[in-house]
Amino acid sequence: MKLQQLLSYTRKAVDEYNMIEEGDHIAVGISGGKDSLTLLYALQGLQRFYPKCFKISAITVDLGYEKFDVAPLQTLCQKMNIPYHIVKTDIAHILFEERKESNPCSLCAKMRKGALNEAAKNMGCNKIAYAHHKDDIIETMLLSLIFEGRFHSFSPKTYLDRMDLTVIRPMMYVDEMDVIGFQHKYELPVAKSRCPIDGFTKREYAKNLVKQLNTEHPGARNRMFTAILNGNISGWPERII
Repeated sequence: MKLQQLLSYTRKAVDEYNMIEEGDHIAVGISGGKDSLTLLYALQGLQRFYPKCFKISAITVDLGYEKFDVAPLQTLCQKMNIPYHIVKTDIAHILFEERKESNPCSLCAKMRKGALNEAAKNMGCNKIAYAHHKDDIIETMLLSLIFEGRFHSFSPKTYLDRMDLTVIRPMMYVDEMDVIGFQHKYELPVAKSRCPIDGFTKREYAKNLVKQLNTEHPGARNRMFTAILNGNISGWPERII
């Protein structure tokens, strides 16, 4: 996927769900993974021509794993002229050594988001951009159906009233395969996840299930995404078409 295509998908999401307003200061949480780095490129590219002016800052929540090198991320942000802030935490130690969590994903996500939100507020940001793509939204819907008994998924835009922050997901129309293509084409400095249970989670199960369904029933993946867009899910903003 070329940058132009990425920007087209990003602009579609931003316009349809009114994600960006004049004067916004958007924090981009970058973990070092392909998704968050692609999002950084997308928003910086959009910034150059979007009719509403906005600022970008990048934040990495360091979970405390050994051998997690932020230097490539610092170099990238410096090249892109994007302010970069690192938040040091002991989340990994708390999850795997103190609490010895067998299913740490939910608590880890909660703690990471808390650290990211606090850092964003301290930097003067009013919005946070998450790098969830189309596949993430579909997989979350399946997880919700299977384990919660409800039809639900990530909202394109969510206001967090306790923090006075708005979460946006500008990559909601981007396929994961396109993100992988973008990563290779632009040689993004992707850092391998240090999480010891990476690849063995419920989300990985949902990812494989979507692949299987789409193989057995070609087009099923896109039909599921269309069902989400048209599903009147509680908490989703009105879509401007």
